[in-house]
Amino acid sequence: MSEEVVAKVLSGTELSKETKSNLKKQTAALAEHFNGFKAHLVIVQVGGRDDSNVYIRQKIKSAAEVGVEASHVQFPKTITQNELLSEINKYNSDSSVHGIIVQMPLDCIENIDSHLITNAVSPEKDVDGLNIVNEGRVAIGDLTGLIPCTPNGVIQLIKRSGIEISGTRAVVLGRSKIVGAPVASLLLWHNATVTICHSKTKDIENEVSKADILVVAIGKPEFVHGSWIKPGAVVIDCGINSLPDSSKKSGYRLVGDVHYASTSLRASAITPVPGGVGPMTVAMLLSNTVQAATKVANTIYKTQWNLDILPLKLQRPVPSDIEIARSQEPKNIMVLAKEIGLNESEVILYGNKKAKICISTLDRLKNIKNGKYIVVTGITPTSFGEGKSTTTVGLVQALAAHSKKNTIACLRQPSQGPTFGIKGGAAGGGYSQVIPMEDFNLHLTGDIHAVTAANNLMAAQIDARMFHEATQKDQALYDRLVPTVNGVRKFSPIQLNRLKRLGIDKTDPSTLTAEEITSFSRLNIDPDTISWNRVMDTNDRFLRKITIGQSPTEKNHTRQTCFDISVASEIMAILALAKDASDLKERLSRIVVAQDKNMGNLTSKDVTADDLGMTGAMAVLLKDAINPTLMQTLEGTPVLVHAGPFANIAHGASSIVADLLASKLVGPDGFVVTEAGFGSDIGMEKFFNIKTRYSSLLPSTIVLVCTVRALRMHGGGAINPKVSVTPVEKEEALIKGVANLQKHISNSVKFGVPVVVAINAMKADTENEWKIVRDASLQAGAMDAVVSTHWENGGSGAIKLAETVIKASQQPQQFKFLYDLNMPLQLKIETIAKEMYGAQSVEFNENVLNKLNTYESKGYGKLPVCVAKTALSLSGDPNLKGVPTNFTLPIVDVYVSAGAGFIVIIAGEISKMPGLSTRPSIYDIDLNTETGEIIGLF
Repeated sequence: MSEEVVAKVLSGTELSKETKSNLKKQTAALAEHFNGFKAHLVIVQVGGRDDSNVYIRQKIKSAAEVGVEASHVQFPKTITQNELLSEINKYNSDSSVHGIIVQMPLDCIENIDSHLITNAVSPEKDVDGLNIVNEGRVAIGDLTGLIPCTPNGVIQLIKRSGIEISGTRAVVLGRSKIVGAPVASLLLWHNATVTICHSKTKDIENEVSKADILVVAIGKPEFVHGSWIKPGAVVIDCGINSLPDSSKKSGYRLVGDVHYASTSLRASAITPVPGGVGPMTVAMLLSNTVQAATKVANTIYKTQWNLDILPLKLQRPVPSDIEIARSQEPKNIMVLAKEIGLNESEVILYGNKKAKICISTLDRLKNIKNGKYIVVTGITPTSFGEGKSTTTVGLVQALAAHSKKNTIACLRQPSQGPTFGIKGGAAGGGYSQVIPMEDFNLHLTGDIHAVTAANNLMAAQIDARMFHEATQKDQALYDRLVPTVNGVRKFSPIQLNRLKRLGIDKTDPSTLTAEEITSFSRLNIDPDTISWNRVMDTNDRFLRKITIGQSPTEKNHTRQTCFDISVASEIMAILALAKDASDLKERLSRIVVAQDKNMGNLTSKDVTADDLGMTGAMAVLLKDAINPTLMQTLEGTPVLVHAGPFANIAHGASSIVADLLASKLVGPDGFVVTEAGFGSDIGMEKFFNIKTRYSSLLPSTIVLVCTVRALRMHGGGAINPKVSVTPVEKEEALIKGVANLQKHISNSVKFGVPVVVAINAMKADTENEWKIVRDASLQAGAMDAVVSTHWENGGSGAIKLAETVIKASQQPQQFKFLYDLNMPLQLKIETIAKEMYGAQSVEFNENVLNKLNTYESKGYGKLPVCVAKTALSLSGDPNLKGVPTNFTLPIVDVYVSAGAGFIVIIAGEISKMPGLSTRPSIYDIDLNTETGEIIGLF
């Protein structure tokens, strides 16, 4: 019988078409299941070799055919190794890129190590499969990663032949890193018995003749002859070589490493050259890209985190907050970051217990639906506080650690002023805390300091600009504002912005008229209208009124001003309300710091941060502060800490950026729990009417925190533990005091959001007192009122509260704002005062009415309003407890926070700079120099 057989042609062209057809279905499914998600391949090229250009065009065309976005990035021949490594790292860090290939060979002038370059590509994005990590995985039999393209194509072609690889004898000619060695490994892990032959192998013909499967990749034209082949063997020819051929128009013909004509007479299947392995290499490249993208998509859209929960070691009696915090060792913050779906490149470490999260993460997560949004507010508080932060932390511990819901708490960064004053820390308390609490309460990641620096740079520029305008003539002032540098005189971009606002359509400094020079150079700030103060993050009553400019060098240009506490700065409010870096910069530019001297105009003009040239400089100082800080609770659940605007002068809530990021990270079935400062009358009202308008995040549930102690106080009862009160007197006071709770429930219901009352339990409470509170809550329209012991028991003490919140969040959303932005400012103020506070009327003096009219004439009339009043009463009088009625709310002043985007309404005496008491917390705070531990924070 003849040994000759008719070899089956293993067409890589046909198989690649089928492969690409399947890949197209996969990319379509990705887009459908993951809200338009698209795989993205980046092809990096150095130089411009013609053959490389051909291959790249082929890859881009094939990528488009299967629905993969392919970007071609070409660098000049002169690029250095370090520069190329840096560029590759950028794509490693770019979450929108799923696959990276570096086209070889590198067409460069500098000596660049190609192995170093291929190994620089992240293993997760190395769709060529050439990174040493991916090669190593193949070598040890881990075939779940990205397999080198040509070897993977070889295996697919072998499978196409119909031969069962397992149990066969396979021979691989060639041991290159790119083809031979990985092919041998793949065959081995498909259970073939593998022999590798190379240039030092003796009697190659004899070894080849034993092969059931022969793979040839040696780069020698027609090296293997048909007479060597075992009859019926499968032959895969990876070579491509050119031989002179005068019969061809090109003058050459392409051949493989195998003599095709003779081999095809003995083999059962053989790959042609061209049209064999080559097309499959590109197909496998795209397959790896789709595989990498699918892995990313599944990570982004995964429905459930797998958090490593930190167990609590509950003690009785409950130790101090700092003792509890110190007894729990936090997880490494990078571990937590990965648990909640963050990439390493998105995490900026500040040690191993806190980290900044890059705002660019939102771009990667943009297609994910938002989670449920829970807002924690409270009743009118006592000076002791009623535990909103503690309840927030306890609730997220219950949701994340015990109910296994993806949950993130979003909290404000506390000011150091209160920390060293009376209030102490703000990390929660008991077994519901953010840790490390010392980091949380002190410098954290420096955001407040960045706000302070930006604020004070603006203040310095205001006074410096007034000084320079007062001491120079127009031309001299103009020449210094627009100097000639190295023979070139030009406006800076921010100066061009000012020219545009002035209606001067010129870009050449030499073409301005004298009148235009004056208009451009002089802001003519009216010092009596300056609303921008210096700030510091310390309680200092002696800075409430100061005189500046007393040095002889300031030539008697003095004025009275003051310091505010840093968190009262409009920049802090802007940081909290900005949705991204561009929004932050735009808001900074709109800050109004003063009015001009009304030089013949009907009304004075606003002087803005952009007029002062400050926008870019402040943005630079805040470039890291825009990123939220990741921390954790005592039970190891995630917390985002970001921004800390004053809850009276500003809106008193953590940042929109943190809420947006958290909403994407938790996913549609998860929960974001955040806090509104003070009670529902102040914090919650501003949260909804200001923050929600700018964030577009609609709340699912309101958690209203109360304590029996505070409600007794509102009913006229004593809350000082030294005062003896009978149980009957306590209940009588409580029955009267629940009216305050009911008013806050009524306030909440007006926004159309389900209300859950959280009764923050204390040891002195009784079951009957809780019943009184619950009955009053249900009567007022709350969905439920739940006793929570999270301070004493951590998340386990808030499980019922969590279950109730989950149930409430499933109700249909019927959110509505309290007022329409098109209403006049005066009517907005009256609506808030009457609906939220219960005022009978609002009193406006003539100065206030004039200001409101002016703001409306300048286009600020459609801004929301931010009422600054006491938090200790529903009224403007801190001494009126319970539910005051028939009172008039006096409005003593108004001003615009144009950057933040609201009008501030001052109702009563409001200080923006707290003072230290006779005995502040300073006396209790110390540093153990031997251990480095901080003592006295609580």
